[in-house]
Amino acid sequence: MSNTFNFNRFGLLVKRQWMDFGKIYLGTLIVLAGIIFAFYSYFIPSTGDHNILDHDGNLDMRFRYGLFLMLGFLFISITSSTYFNNFGQKSRAIHELMIPASTFEKFMVGIFYTVVVTLFGYLLVFYLIDLGFVKYLNANLSAFKSAADIKTPLKMTDGLFDQVMSDQKYLKYCSAFFAFPFLVISLFLLGSIYFNRFHYIKTAVSVVVFTYAGGYLIYKTGDLLTRNMTRINLHIKEIDVLTWIFLVSAIITLVLWFITYIRLKEKEV
Repeated sequence: MSNTFNFNRFGLLVKRQWMDFGKIYLGTLIVLAGIIFAFYSYFIPSTGDHNILDHDGNLDMRFRYGLFLMLGFLFISITSSTYFNNFGQKSRAIHELMIPASTFEKFMVGIFYTVVVTLFGYLLVFYLIDLGFVKYLNANLSAFKSAADIKTPLKMTDGLFDQVMSDQKYLKYCSAFFAFPFLVISLFLLGSIYFNRFHYIKTAVSVVVFTYAGGYLIYKTGDLLTRNMTRINLHIKEIDVLTWIFLVSAIITLVLWFITYIRLKEKEV
């Protein structure tokens, strides 16, 4: 089939892929919701706790940041690493190759599910659970104040996303690392088509090895080039560093997606 894009075929392929990917996705999403609910239930402030306030004098909900980042990484990496795993099994690979759709359409459906559906699903589930617990805490502020013997008024707890969106500092750093979720997805999506078995483990090990090797090579190269030279302190603006972080991560993401497309095309051949 020619490497074209047809919206009708694309829509049919989206429906067809949901039969395979949808089962894994929904199962993982249910497990994810259970884990988030369990963490919130355990770590949210309780009227029986003595230290329930953070350094600003509000109810301590700082555990949400680490939980959001850690679970987000695991969820998007696991779902991405399973998308093209059928190509690692000869019998199922033949079935995938016989689907009447172009390589580009198959690739775009992969991007749709691993980027749009996966990220939206994770953000929605986390937002709803966070919102539910925040409403519970705000409805019981008087009980927390009495239990902890707090004299000053307690400020209402903000939702995680509301807190980030209303803080310019958070927004600045979030914009710099905006491409990182897409970078993680592109890495594990490539691993799902590149490796035939143990996609997640092999991809994770490869990322660690290449990151260490690249970092060590850059360090040694810089050390050799600057040896016996006088060090000059350069005043680099923070905004420039953050911009470069975004640009580099975005470029690497696009390159990895292009390699994934080429690898998928090779499978078709």
